Amino acid sequence: MTWRMPAETEPHDRAWMAWPAGGYTLGDTAAEAESARQAWAGVANAIVEHEPLTMLVPPDAVADARRWLSSEVDLVERSLDDAWYRDSGPTFVLDDEGRLGAVNWVFNGWGGQSWARWGLDADASLVATSASGALRIDSALVNEGGGIHTDGEGTLLVTRTVQLDPGRNPGWTEAAVEAEFARTLGIRKVIWLDRGLARDSAAFGTRGHVDLLATFASPGTVLVHDQRDPAHPDHAVSRELVETLGGSTDAAGRTLTTVRLPAPRVTRDAEGWVDHSYVNHFVLNGAVVMGTFDDPADAEAAEILAAAYPGRRIVAVDARPLFRRGGGVHCITQQQPAATAPTTTGTPTPTVIPAPTVIPGLTRDLTTDQGNRP
Repeated sequence: MTWRMPAETEPHDRAWMAWPAGGYTLGDTAAEAESARQAWAGVANAIVEHEPLTMLVPPDAVADARRWLSSEVDLVERSLDDAWYRDSGPTFVLDDEGRLGAVNWVFNGWGGQSWARWGLDADASLVATSASGALRIDSALVNEGGGIHTDGEGTLLVTRTVQLDPGRNPGWTEAAVEAEFARTLGIRKVIWLDRGLARDSAAFGTRGHVDLLATFASPGTVLVHDQRDPAHPDHAVSRELVETLGGSTDAAGRTLTTVRLPAPRVTRDAEGWVDHSYVNHFVLNGAVVMGTFDDPADAEAAEILAAAYPGRRIVAVDARPLFRRGGGVHCITQQQPAATAPTTTGTPTPTVIPAPTVIPGLTRDLTTDQGNRP
């Protein structure tokens, strides 16, 4: 059985999110909590105008979520640690016959960060896996959805600071990671980027998620974060991105075309340099939900996105409350691609495809070494 991770631009059956219900996502004051709920609801209510959406909600927050969310949003009760379902949720794939699969990565709080909690989120991906009726594909790789982007044709963008992070995958090599992406996602070409944005690489970041850096608008074309202020530490990161991606070929052998997506012109907040990025958007059926920042660059970014995704409506939502909490629009969403063949009948009871005991290129027995697990 061969799997393929479709591009985000391909048709969706549904989208998935998780509701903020505690901790730093809600904050310490009523005003902060209201800001968080408004931000998550703004994205959700924009999505549900274009495709079905299911929201995971802790049982004690269901009534609260219902006050903010459109009645069209489906709710599933589930206790959670956090609300970044792009990262704790599954990565959906399709097989050769169009059946739906769901890759369940190991989730350990972005590499075991001291501020993170993941006792509940470690298996939160099973909620969408089961509810969707997908074939369950287990992986021994510690990975998050925000750490990968694909063109749907076998090319994948990743960062060395994430998949090769000692806090995530100690002992794994590039070859071992690539072999696991080939097995689970059908990837034939991995393009390794050296690092992420500065703030995302600091104490309260993900250590360099690619969904702030670059994404495929279409096969052969990559949108790239362009920090134009020479004083900003991400100016050098942007330069490296353009050089690396502009000199790369995809799985089909095409030289990539890079399209620069400007960073917001406001470069600092009370805590220092920001990592605000228009790259962190969500493409869905007939639309693109983009984060805005009440910034002079919002309009230019919207024009570039409209040209990159012709025929799709550009829907703007204020992403500043999300970025204050460590993420963006893409980080809180997850797409379920449209399946063309049924996977189950009746009540979903997904078949489990286990992770291999030994990953090619990794000289370690995963049944005895649990160093990459929480």
